[in-house]
Amino acid sequence: MKHRNFYIFTFSVLVSFYLQAQVEPLEEVAPPNFIKSIELAGTNQGDQFPVLRLGEPLNVTFDDINGDEEDYYYKIVHCNYDWTPSNLSKAQYMKGFDNQRIINYENSFNTLQLYSNYRLTIPNNLTTLLLTGNYMLSIYNDDDELMFSRKFIVYQNAVNVGAAVHRTRDLSTIQQNQLIQFEINSPNLFLRHPEREVKIAILQNYKWNTAITNIKPQYTLGSKLMYRYNTETSFPGGNEFYNFENKEIRGGNVGVRTIELRDIYHNYLHTDATRASEPYTFNPDINGDFLINTIQGTDPSIEADYAMIHFSLANYMTLENSKVYVYGRFNNYQLTEENQLFYNPETDLYEAQILLKQGFYNYKYVVVNAKNEVETTKISGSNFETENDYLIIVYFRKFGEVYDSIIGIGSTNSSVIKN
Repeated sequence: MKHRNFYIFTFSVLVSFYLQAQVEPLEEVAPPNFIKSIELAGTNQGDQFPVLRLGEPLNVTFDDINGDEEDYYYKIVHCNYDWTPSNLSKAQYMKGFDNQRIINYENSFNTLQLYSNYRLTIPNNLTTLLLTGNYMLSIYNDDDELMFSRKFIVYQNAVNVGAAVHRTRDLSTIQQNQLIQFEINSPNLFLRHPEREVKIAILQNYKWNTAITNIKPQYTLGSKLMYRYNTETSFPGGNEFYNFENKEIRGGNVGVRTIELRDIYHNYLHTDATRASEPYTFNPDINGDFLINTIQGTDPSIEADYAMIHFSLANYMTLENSKVYVYGRFNNYQLTEENQLFYNPETDLYEAQILLKQGFYNYKYVVVNAKNEVETTKISGSNFETENDYLIIVYFRKFGEVYDSIIGIGSTNSSVIKN
């Protein structure tokens, strides 16, 4: 009997390990076409991606253009470094409860497009986060159907991160790439086995879909972990984003060529040209971000109207069996049918139309080739001079712990690039 119990126990443990190994990372889910203008923000308005010190508020806003005052609920999941759900119970990382209804919402005022604007702040009197780490916020409707999900992180400053942007040491990409070198200083935190305990994620312009991960420290220098790679932490520099502004929805503005009033306003943007073979030209941008704004009212969250934005791209390179998309933070850099461009033989242009709220928008064109690979630089090109933001996230799991905490962040910008 003892042997039988031992085998049953061993089998259970093996099954448990196998099931844990099969857990898939959580992915951000794109919203349905009636959910618009999703924004997650912390206290630092320059962050496109919510980077919160433990205890700081997370502010969430979105619009439902059905305008029927639907009930929406939020859920929060704590995740490991690789975005798989952690083994923590909700009571371990949360004080209170989630799966609560969002009670702060208002209907639009004086707009052609009716919508309901929803606002959520965490912490609130029902939900407070207790631990640092990766988090996934999900919004559900009254039928418990997932509407969309977004990532955010919570950190505390237990280490210091110093970083700089260099030209890559790889001669084959020296004109196109930017190299991130950095160090982690932990004078007050003893890292016994940093190659196992410390993990890194490097984000360019706050985008997770191009993040560099699984980078080990090359060596230690006193209390410092040194990351002086020549190629492993290199990113294509890309190009500055295109932009437009339509805070005055009835008149011309930056990037807007013509305007039509139908059931709502239609804004036709100037046709964009392919820049892959053009020399680099500095053009100030906000690195893919967007800002809701209007001059027609005092509260853009409910007084900014929606317009159908018409994008057009003049492209004469071969794109056989490929798809072209326009993206930015306004659609979370996701590739969906809504933001795909289609070739119009009458105009000889690639065209798309997307319903967007008034404001200032950065955007870029990308290609998905026949192998289903995303080519972010095929249309816009890549230059080492391009201005980009970089975020370095430091994760820590001490021996015996069951979750990955975030013990520090660092940031740098390529406006001052070193040789």
